[in-house]
Amino acid sequence: MTNTTNPTNSYTVPSVSIATAHTGASSKANELGMRTMQERAYAKRGEQYLLIKSPPASGKSRALMFIALDKLHNQGLQQVIVVVPERSIGGSFADEPLSKLGFYWDWQVAPQWNLCNAPGIDEPRVAKSKVEAVRALPTQD
Repeated sequence: MTNTTNPTNSYTVPSVSIATAHTGASSKANELGMRTMQERAYAKRGEQYLLIKSPPASGKSRALMFIALDKLHNQGLQQVIVVVPERSIGGSFADEPLSKLGFYWDWQVAPQWNLCNAPGIDEPRVAKSKVEAVRALPTQD
């Protein structure tokens, strides 16, 4: 397809533009300290699988904290494993005093389980040793 209005391109790539109202509602917190997206995700906290797709810096990590804490305190889970693709995202899961904002519990991570704080050069070895240590734990029958 030839584009006569733009001689530098031999074709035009279709695109979509979206304009939002910019009301500020998405950044306002409810009585538990949750933004709108987090509140919607928390409403589905009983599901076995959740996929949260939202723009960067919209509160996905904190939404996971709310859901994980509910699963630990109300749904019988004994542990939560958070896996992130890079260290910078892992920093979002540091201790967070959620009760100051109105939530029931605070997010706290024991330092020995935070692989994002492991020494840089030994990362694969440290991660592997922790996985092996978890595998070595006795199973409950």
